[in-house]
Amino acid sequence: MKIVVGLGNPGSEYENTRHNTGRILVRIFEEKNTTKQKIKFITPDTFMNNSGKAVVPFIKTKKDLKDLIVVYDDIDLPLGKIKISFNRSDGGHNGLGSIIKLLKSQEFLRIRVGISPTTPKGFVKKPKGEGAVLKFLLGEFKKSELELIKKLGKKVAEAIETIYSEGAGKAMTVYNN
Repeated sequence: MKIVVGLGNPGSEYENTRHNTGRILVRIFEEKNTTKQKIKFITPDTFMNNSGKAVVPFIKTKKDLKDLIVVYDDIDLPLGKIKISFNRSDGGHNGLGSIIKLLKSQEFLRIRVGISPTTPKGFVKKPKGEGAVLKFLLGEFKKSELELIKKLGKKVAEAIETIYSEGAGKAMTVYNN
């Protein structure tokens, strides 16, 4: 079975926060899913740092890992940019780190979604210091940012459909630009 996980935190107080980008996009895809493939959509009810607990019950074998896609926010990418990657470290993302630790593998696909503003020259403008980063991640999107993320739902859905129908390599070629 194909498994798509959208990382975030449960509860209405986190609903439109940057750290819930994965949940937002996976819910959009789930609502509009027209693919004929069987897909299990997971938006963990655990908090971000315990995301692995919600994923582990669905991954029993190495083959199951091949059908896993995790969608999550990435503070190192510009707002609205996506990047598909495979078999990489958690990059400091605690939700992804929890999944890797409990699965004892990082051999699965991820769709990283940029949430950071950029400078006029296009460089990512990240907050400095752990407290500022946490405040940024748990802060709500501005209305215009949330609209951009929701519009990005179509692109993420297309990327997921491409991964499952034509393979990760093709999806990376098309969507990692």
